[in-house]
Order: sequence, then structure tokens, then C-alpha cells
Amino acid sequence: MSLEEKLLGWTGPSSNTEQDKQDRTERMIRQAIDSHEAFNNCSLKVYAKGSYANNTNVRSDSDVDIAVECTEVFYWEESEKGNHTPGKSYEGIWTPAKLRAELLSAMKAKFPGQVDSSGTTAIQINSNSARVDADVVPCFSFRYYMKSGSKDGTKIFKTDGSNIVNYPAQQKKNGTDKNKRTGYAYKKGARLLKRIENAMAEDETFRELPSFFMECLAYNCPDSVFSHSTWTECLRAMLLHIWNNLQGDEPTSGRWLEVNECFFLFHKNQKWTREDGREFAKEAWNYFGFK
Repeated sequence: MSLEEKLLGWTGPSSNTEQDKQDRTERMIRQAIDSHEAFNNCSLKVYAKGSYANNTNVRSDSDVDIAVECTEVFYWEESEKGNHTPGKSYEGIWTPAKLRAELLSAMKAKFPGQVDSSGTTAIQINSNSARVDADVVPCFSFRYYMKSGSKDGTKIFKTDGSNIVNYPAQQKKNGTDKNKRTGYAYKKGARLLKRIENAMAEDETFRELPSFFMECLAYNCPDSVFSHSTWTECLRAMLLHIWNNLQGDEPTSGRWLEVNECFFLFHKNQKWTREDGREFAKEAWNYFGFK
């Protein structure tokens, strides 16, 4: 098999069998929530997020992330005081602890003996021969108010007392828009980087890095990078761009963003660094013997 054939194969999504397992997993989680009586009078939005929802998943990263967003409660923040005038405070029953407890109960009823609640963020549903691992994430509606508008997202309350704000809708839209602009090459390129990272980690030629970080590295490559006629040339262009643009310390302007474009890709609380990105590009370049 030539290098081009190998890279082309690595641009593909998870197999049809894996896709069926992912779809079945999502469907069963929805069934568990629908059949849980405590949710009868609770307004919920249940949807897939992450690489599965964004079609950037590969076989080695085939787990499913499902957000269960309670819209009964609305959390908000403002960039500057006065950007938003709050309304009446919520006085109902749906607290973060209540939502997590009921969701855990629903999952245990549907997947007895296969639920792991030890994590601080998600409720994990372990896989079996018919479905994949799943992370079920309890969250609430969230809005960030700025002078020029607002951004809608979700707020996740972790069991350790901290919280996280996510913007899954923006991630999906931005990824879809870039994919269309690049002739549907961007998501293939993101999968390619993920497969390379998996292969190097398996071969112990480089340390394991988060799948979402690979997706963000691909997203920060210019659209023109994906216009090459072969995947060999496209990969070379991606790795060169990542290497050249992640030299030195974080700049004060022109900073790279996550796919959602709501957060900087590099900051002190991230799970990765600029050094991780440029070292990945260097090792991937050497992995294929590029000159």
C-alpha cells in the first residue's frame, strides 16, 4: 500500500459497524431518559456532541458524548456589568445535584451494572458487543452577554464543585461551515490527524494527545491548506503550518481558537500546550519520512 492510499484510508470516519453501535448507544440513552418518570415535568434537550456529532470521529475514538440539557433553569454571565438585566430568580426543583441524581437513576435502570458515576463531569455507560462507550453529560442552558450580542451554550456543574461552559452548537456550525468551504476536506483532514496521533501513541513514538486538540489543530489551518490534490501534500501543508505558527510563546494578537471560536486554544487551564502542537507536527513529519 502506498503512502497516499494509507492516508486516504485514514481520512474516513468510523466503520459502518461502529456507526451502527454509536447510533444504537445514542438511541438507548434517549429511551432511558424518555422512560424515567421524574423527567415527565422537566424540559430537556438531549443531543449528541463532540466528534461523534461533528463527524470527525475515527475508529479508535468511537465513544459517544450525549448532552442532557435542562432548559428549566437558565444560567448567565456578562462580559461587563450591565450587559444584561436579570429577570426573576428560578425557584424550582432542578438543581445540578437533582439533575445528576435523576439522570444517574435513569441510566442505571436502562444499563444495570454498566454505569460508572465516579467521574466528576460525565456519567459513563460502559460498552458491550452491541454498543460503544458513552459519556452522558448533565448540563443547563447558558448565555454569555456581551455589548454586541450574546452566545448560547451549556453550563456543566462538576461534582468537585467547579463548573464548565461549553458551546457545542457553535462547534458544530463552525466545523460544518469550514468543511463546506474546503470542498468537504476539512473533516477528513481532522480525522487524518487523529489517526496519526493514535498510530504514533500506539507505536510509542509520541505521547497521547486529546482527540479534540487534533480537531482544533486542523481547524486552525487555512482553508487553502486543504486544496491540495493529494492527501500527502495536504498533510505536509498542515504539519508545516502547525509547526511554523506554534513557535515561541503565545502571541497577544492572532491567537488560535477552539473550533467553537469562543475560547482560545492555548491558555493556562488547557490540557495541552503550544509545545504539544509543534512537537506533534515535528514527530508526525518524521513519522512519514518527509523531507
